[in-house]
Amino acid sequence: MKVVFFFRKKLPQFHSIEGVFNGVIHELGKVAQAERVEVPYEGAGPRSIIGNLSFTHKHKGGINHITGHVNYLAMVTGRKTVLTVHDIGSAFYGNALHRFLIKTFWFWIPALLVKRITVISEFTRQELYALIPFAKHKIRVVHNPVSPEIKEKAKIFNSSIPLILLIGTKTNKNLERTLEALQGIPCSLLILGQLTEPQLKLLAAYNLEYENKFAIPYSEVLTSYKKCDLLCFASTYEGFGMPIIEAQAVGRPVLTSNLGVMPEVAGKGACFVDPLDVRSIREGVLKIINNETCREELVTKGLENVKRFRVEKIAEDYLAVYKEVLEE
Repeated sequence: MKVVFFFRKKLPQFHSIEGVFNGVIHELGKVAQAERVEVPYEGAGPRSIIGNLSFTHKHKGGINHITGHVNYLAMVTGRKTVLTVHDIGSAFYGNALHRFLIKTFWFWIPALLVKRITVISEFTRQELYALIPFAKHKIRVVHNPVSPEIKEKAKIFNSSIPLILLIGTKTNKNLERTLEALQGIPCSLLILGQLTEPQLKLLAAYNLEYENKFAIPYSEVLTSYKKCDLLCFASTYEGFGMPIIEAQAVGRPVLTSNLGVMPEVAGKGACFVDPLDVRSIREGVLKIINNETCREELVTKGLENVKRFRVEKIAEDYLAVYKEVLEE
């Protein structure tokens, strides 16, 4: 069996998809021929799309797996194609023309052409059902794996001035409410993601001590998990929520949202809060800081939860999908 994995053009600020599949490709390489191909052009303009389609046509192989973001490649990869959908948020943003183009070339046409569509959570499957109901029979849930690079790293919790890790600065990451919730709590923040001017003003107004990093390699993201005392990830929307299981795998207590995909991914290993309620976020953070028993329980249950996302298991799940493609 040969599987060709097609990736978007690599950019320093985007590495989540690549991180998801690195371990999977390594594991599959033990039982199949796995080839990695990166398209040459970034963006969604006509020139980039045409250039990537031409490039992909020349490099397609036995089973072609489009790993995300460049879904339109399905127009040239042939029937033995697997498409991974990470989320469908892009189909509902922008003006009417933008939404139509995204739905057509990133979802509707690819869904008609490919043999299987994998989604990274049951939550995303339900969302996708509404968008492409005609392709329900093609959709399979295969969770994201936790990177085998991530190892548990014990750390004495700094309950006096804990280092709180915040990942992401886009609207869905809910940073503004989180910063308001942290106002007045003795802590320091490590924020990953480029801050906007309004966010910088909030940090100053709330007198919060922070360090900001962005466009960093994945190795530095892993270092951030090890340095922090807890992860605060009160997002309003995620396709999966990788930071949850990454922090759990390191052995850090996790605070996350009680809606969307977050409960599915976090299992019993997180303190759940209402991300739309500043008071709820604040109370959750204070509970973790002030309650040692709670912290220990979150860490223990988090380490147990990440076993569901071992790369060996996820690779087996993908292998089962590839066999379906070959047998159908």
